[in-house]
Amino acid sequence: MTLYSPPQLNAEQRAMLAGEQGRARQMGMRLLMDLAAMANAERLTPISSAHLSGVSPLTGGLGLRLFLARLAEDPGRGVAVPTTLNAAGCDEAQFPAMRIVVPDFQAHHREIIDSYAALGVSTIQSCVPYEWDEVQPTLNGGPAAWAESNAICFANSYCDLRTNRESGLSALACALTGYTPDYGLLEDEARRPNLLVSVMVSLTDPTDFSVLGDWIGKQRRPGWRMPYGPIPAITGLPADLSHEQRKALSAAAANYGCALLHIVTPDQLIDGEYQDHLSFGPAELEQRYQELQPIAPVSLVVLGCPQASAGELREIARHLRGRRVTADPVPPGSPPPLWVFTSATAKAIAEKTGLADIIRASGALLLENTCPEVVPYDQSWVTRILTNSMKAEHYIKSGLNGVPTSVMRLADCIAIATGELLPTEQEPTTPPKSESAAPPSKNRAAHPDDKRISADVAKAAAGPVTGQGLPSQSDYTIVGEAFVTDTPITFLGYVNRETGVIEEPDHPANGQSLAGKIAIFPRGTGSSVAPYVLLELFYRGTAPIAIINTEIDQQMAPACSLEGIPYAHSFEADVIQLVATGDTVALEKRGDHIQLKIIKQSAQDV
Repeated sequence: MTLYSPPQLNAEQRAMLAGEQGRARQMGMRLLMDLAAMANAERLTPISSAHLSGVSPLTGGLGLRLFLARLAEDPGRGVAVPTTLNAAGCDEAQFPAMRIVVPDFQAHHREIIDSYAALGVSTIQSCVPYEWDEVQPTLNGGPAAWAESNAICFANSYCDLRTNRESGLSALACALTGYTPDYGLLEDEARRPNLLVSVMVSLTDPTDFSVLGDWIGKQRRPGWRMPYGPIPAITGLPADLSHEQRKALSAAAANYGCALLHIVTPDQLIDGEYQDHLSFGPAELEQRYQELQPIAPVSLVVLGCPQASAGELREIARHLRGRRVTADPVPPGSPPPLWVFTSATAKAIAEKTGLADIIRASGALLLENTCPEVVPYDQSWVTRILTNSMKAEHYIKSGLNGVPTSVMRLADCIAIATGELLPTEQEPTTPPKSESAAPPSKNRAAHPDDKRISADVAKAAAGPVTGQGLPSQSDYTIVGEAFVTDTPITFLGYVNRETGVIEEPDHPANGQSLAGKIAIFPRGTGSSVAPYVLLELFYRGTAPIAIINTEIDQQMAPACSLEGIPYAHSFEADVIQLVATGDTVALEKRGDHIQLKIIKQSAQDV
């Protein structure tokens, strides 16, 4: 295996690495060197902007707060490029109206915002930086470092900007130093599509596009090899998609790690290594809407995930004009309250144009600086949520809140809030699944009959396999029980941040724990806040004792780099095939060499 040659650093970068510009930039440069090693990047390249995720106490949690407190001890010169901040967990000006009952939530919120501000971050508290005028000059075709999954996908797909799927931690490291490793989606070759999706049904409402994006992500299959996530080439869509349609599509596709998509015509397909061809037709669209419709009383309707644009607010106001809703909890059987989430910049437009007055006059709550997925709802009255966003549905129902969430088009959501439409009392009927539906993935523990290739098993048992580690980590030997899955893991909301148990019903490892294991999986996926979940697990003593990824992963590596969690990647053999859950394995780092060896196979392999 060819050893990695680190980038040649200029004088400024060497000063950062030596700590001459403060601990914050030193931490950032160390992390970038680790990421460069992972990607075999030959150089660090300047970035034009950064966008940071990890803001709400609900998503960032204890891990985020402790990490920011460490930075505050020696912030140095702060960020080196224009840097914006993601949506926060509340609208401070309307905190009482949000009825948040989590102890000290507002104080923790303010602590996080102040910590970022001390680093020079522009605290716009928005998940849609591409809609901000002051961000537009940075969309110049050059490299950037954005976190927040929907913003990454939107910017790569529709804006003149290139960014890898940064995590909150790696984006912060880039912001502090002003550089990013030059690899991946910054390069033309990596931006080629790897998945073909044919749409054979007319989509008009933005929620239709949201359903499509989420459906594409749900088709994940263990045989796919997509180091930078699925990059679909989508045919069959109108050539003149609206801003809201594009936004809904990319935000939902990002739920499962899509950082870039191409909308093309069948005769203009882009050259790429297509690993599958999916078809999305009337049956798939109808099936998803039937599965997502509310079958029980709704206690809250939320709109604006990602935060509603001026165009979305205009459409919401059009539906609410002359109608009445409420913003407060209601008795059983009454129409549910309606909350609308937007950014400060879109709200300012709505105030000037009278749209905000129309929305408030209806009785709805108009919130800014926050987003439906990062709010801790009071579940004494919020027992089922209705939304028009698959991004909101994906995270609200997750372990972040664990609230059952339904999805309908915007007009139907508002009709539910006005009482003009009632949820169905019947279980939705499920049409037969189409042939394009993804086959179930396999997890080694869940499928004891899944036999590995005997030659590979013999090789692994007889001798170690070689991989790569992080240059910043010292030598180690870790021996422990392996946890193995061939399916990416969404840490935010789907890994219990106190116990390390996977809590995702359709994941093959659902119900299994990562705590105290040598965790082997392709990569983290979903939200860019994932590293802070891993940090919290580490601080609580329930993290994996080591992590092995088979694909480049800006989600796991930064937290491992920061706290010294043993991390390895890019082995010479497919370790997911070689190792089974329950095997006792040894992971050893000596200098630049990493080796993995099976010490004892689990009973199911014997």
